[in-house]
Amino acid sequence: MTAIEDSEGHGPRVCDDMTVEVALALMAGARVEYLTVCDGDDQGTGLITLSRLVVLRDSRADMDRIRLRDILDGPVPSPALAC
Repeated sequence: MTAIEDSEGHGPRVCDDMTVEVALALMAGARVEYLTVCDGDDQGTGLITLSRLVVLRDSRADMDRIRLRDILDGPVPSPALAC
């Protein structure tokens, strides 16, 4: 698990292959409401919010199999953002 704090205020940056289960643990530890998700080329591809992850957790989905890339909330505010 790798997370880097984004200096532009977009929350910690994580790889898009991170699971929901790991993302929830990271967000709890970092006390953040969202993560910036990056692809294999280290480009920001979207944001994932805590509220979105909580919905999945509450639905009893298999959180250790769902990847962040599959459930992104939307694009990163700045297209120049790189991970």
